[in-house]
Amino acid sequence: MGRINRKIRKWTADMLDMPQDVMYDLPRLTMIGDRQLYIENHRGVIQFSSEKLTLALSKGELEVIGSDLVIRTIWTEEVFIEGLIKQIALK
Repeated sequence: MGRINRKIRKWTADMLDMPQDVMYDLPRLTMIGDRQLYIENHRGVIQFSSEKLTLALSKGELEVIGSDLVIRTIWTEEVFIEGLIKQIALK
């Protein structure tokens, strides 16, 4: 059933010209240099310090490692962070 569901989602996304991150509930990351990161489609903050941010995703977690990290803006499904970003990992 999972394979058919994926095909239906892909077909629907193609027909409606919708971005795949919306159809598949994937995170969207927009990074400006190594200083700013905008993340959409997260499910909440698990851990935050000036060196590490961990966000819950629909499937797994997103971990941002850096220094002087600051959350500038946070909404229900969006977060904007600044600082020196050294590493981003999906877990």
